[in-house]
Amino acid sequence: MNVSKVLDAKGLACPMPIVKTKKAMKEVESGEVLEIQATDAGAKSDLTAWAKSGGHELLDHQEENGVFKFWIKKG
Repeated sequence: MNVSKVLDAKGLACPMPIVKTKKAMKEVESGEVLEIQATDAGAKSDLTAWAKSGGHELLDHQEENGVFKFWIKKG
């Protein structure tokens, strides 16, 4: 997957991963992919809903050693 930017939101509690994701999304072009790394379990539902409501596409998400990784394609 061709990632344009990686956002490290590890250690941040809700709603900071979403706040940082919104800011980072402004720094990538439409069609580019943002990778978000978070440790807040609530980020899974929050980012899924946020991507959908913002017209973006959640390409994939994984959990590895307590770190949630999300790949969102900017709409």
